[in-house]
Amino acid sequence: MIRIKAGVPRRARPGTRLRRPLRRALALGLPTVWGAIAITYKLTCPLAQQNGLGARIVTSAVFFAVGTGLVVQVRRSLLRELRQIRQIAGAAQNALLRPLPPRLDGLNIAAAQLSAERGAAVGGDLYEVIATEHGVRVVMGDVRGHGIAAIGTVAAVLGSFREAAHDEPELPGVLRRLDRALARHLRERARAEHPASGALDPESPVAEEFVTVLLLEIGRDGEVRGLNCGHPWPYLLSGERVDPLARAEPLPPLGPFPLPAELPLVRCGRLLPGEALFLYTDGAEDARDARGRFFLLREVLAGVASQHPLPAPRSVLGSVFTALLRHTGGTPTDDVAILVLSNDRKPAHPHPGTRGTARPAAAHPHPANDRQPNGV
Repeated sequence: MIRIKAGVPRRARPGTRLRRPLRRALALGLPTVWGAIAITYKLTCPLAQQNGLGARIVTSAVFFAVGTGLVVQVRRSLLRELRQIRQIAGAAQNALLRPLPPRLDGLNIAAAQLSAERGAAVGGDLYEVIATEHGVRVVMGDVRGHGIAAIGTVAAVLGSFREAAHDEPELPGVLRRLDRALARHLRERARAEHPASGALDPESPVAEEFVTVLLLEIGRDGEVRGLNCGHPWPYLLSGERVDPLARAEPLPPLGPFPLPAELPLVRCGRLLPGEALFLYTDGAEDARDARGRFFLLREVLAGVASQHPLPAPRSVLGSVFTALLRHTGGTPTDDVAILVLSNDRKPAHPHPGTRGTARPAAAHPHPANDRQPNGV
C-alpha cells in the first residue's frame, strides 16, 4: 500500500528526482575512480617503477586498498538491490495473501504462512476470509509444489474466490468458479510454455498441476457448511476437545479431474461461541524432525485447547508455529499455512427442548493414533 504524507504529495517531495541520478552516478563513478587511481599510480608514480622490496610493499598496499574499495562498493550495491527486492516481494505478498482483519462479522481471525523455499515470501499455500451476504466464506488451499513457481496458480485461485464469494449464492457455485479459473490458468500457462501446441497437452507437466481446496461457509447462527477437494478437514477446538470438523470423504483435488455433476455439500454442525476452527495445509501434519517422526499437530492443539478460556487465535497460531519450528529444527520441507477462526458472537438462546451443542455424527472424533488423511 502506498502511503503519502499529508500536505506533501509524494511526487512533489524536494530532492526526490535528484537522488536517483546521483545514486546511479555514484554507483558507476566510484569503481571508475578507484580504477583510475590504480592505473595513474602505476603509470606516473616513480615509486611504482622501482623493484625494491619497499617499493613492492607500497605498490601492493595501494592495489590492495583499491581492490578493497571496489569490493565494498559492489557489496553495498548488492545489499541495496537485495533490500529493494525484499520490499517488492513484501508488496507482492500483501497483494496476493493480503493481511486478514483481526475480526470479521463476530469472528476473531489469525493466519500466517511459512514458505519452505529459502528467501521466498510467498509459497504454494493460499487462504482468504470474506464476509458476504451469504455468510462468512473461507478458502484454504494448497498448490502442488511450493515457492515462486506456485505463485501464478495461487493468484488465479484467490482472484476467482474473491469475486465468486460475493456473486454465487451457493457454495457449490463458488467451487465451480474456482475450477474454471484454474483450468483457464493452466491452459494459458501451457500455451505460454509450449506455443506450438495451442492446447493443454496431457503429457505436459502443466497438466499434472493440481490444487487442494477447502471451502467453508459460516452462517450468522454459526452453522458451518463445507466442500472439500482433497484438503485436510479443519480441527474443531471445543472445550478441551480437538475433533475433526467432519470425516466425509473429500472430492479429488481441482485440476486433474472434472467436478461431478452433483457436489455433496457437507453440513458440519455449528461453531458455537467460545469455539474455534483450526484450518491448515498438510505441510503441518507432514512435517518431520531429524529422526523422521511426524509432527503431532493434534497433540499440540490438545495442549492449547486445555487452557481456559480458549486462547485468542493469534496465541493459538504462535503456539503451533513455535512447536512446529522446534520439531523441524527451523527448516520445514513444505509450505505451511494456518488459519484460526474463533466465534466471539453472543450466545443464541436455543429453542426449548433442543440442545445448541448437538453435532452431526460426522464430527465425532476418531482414535488418537489415527492420522487425518489429506485426501491427496
